[in-house]
Amino acid sequence: MSKPLALQLCPFSPMLEEGLAQLFEVTRWFELDDAARSDMLGSRADEVRAIVTGGHIGCPPELMKALPQLGIIAINGVGYDKVDLAEARTRGVRVTTTPDVLTFDVADLAVGLVIDLLRGITLADRHVREGLWLTGERPLMQRVTGRRFGVVGLGRIGRATADRLTVFGPVRYNGPSKKEAPFDYEPDLLSLAEWADVLVVTCQSNDTTRGLIGGRILSALGPDGYLVNVARGSVVDEPALIEAVTTGAIAGAALDVFADEPRVPQALIDCGRVVLTPHIASATAECRRSMAELVLSNLRAFLAGEPLPSPVA
Repeated sequence: MSKPLALQLCPFSPMLEEGLAQLFEVTRWFELDDAARSDMLGSRADEVRAIVTGGHIGCPPELMKALPQLGIIAINGVGYDKVDLAEARTRGVRVTTTPDVLTFDVADLAVGLVIDLLRGITLADRHVREGLWLTGERPLMQRVTGRRFGVVGLGRIGRATADRLTVFGPVRYNGPSKKEAPFDYEPDLLSLAEWADVLVVTCQSNDTTRGLIGGRILSALGPDGYLVNVARGSVVDEPALIEAVTTGAIAGAALDVFADEPRVPQALIDCGRVVLTPHIASATAECRRSMAELVLSNLRAFLAGEPLPSPVA
């Protein structure tokens, strides 16, 4: 029997790609030019049963609409803000993500970025590599212990991040509602930013959080405050952040995510107050293996007509 057809929207780990090839005839959509994509949709659109994608890409709405037999969008990640869930539900298209398996790794990176940002680890590395140590010492940086940490969004990742940060100093959090957690809840984000020395963004990206961290919040964080974002680039107003870090309105920022990945504004690249990483929060061998297993488990369940392990729609 022939395998069902799936579209792969971005590169994956060898383990996940091998697993996909066992279940589907896979078209590597991201490698096709516009003409090849048009030809493929013109001849085989009604054969496509699955889209396998990353959270940073999701599924373009026009592509979902072009696939009449699409049954599942399997996301290798936790973000689903780039999938039209309302349209998926109307169409009966299932949407799955890979929650939990990346929680610890994202939280670990968030804390690592906090330490790097305050202690200037990346800057110190450059200082040595560029031979600048021969000409003088690095400027003094900031102590991590004793800082006040505000966490924006106390979901799985936010809670794991907050748990780790408590060894350094007091933690408060903001979100839509109070959670069962041993941290003070601050319902007003502006007040949280005014209180915090470091604001760590771990919330979901959706219509209510788009541009959530804007000029007013950054001003409240102030010239001695730091921002760390391991959520989504869309949660932060990037032009406002560029203004804040380049003028010294905040002390600095550490960013793993950006508004238009993989394109990063040159102003952020050039700014010595900013630490940049290329969306690597879940990039550990252990995490990617677990993510691949969960993606494949969802796809196997879909093909077998069984309950999906981790659906969001």
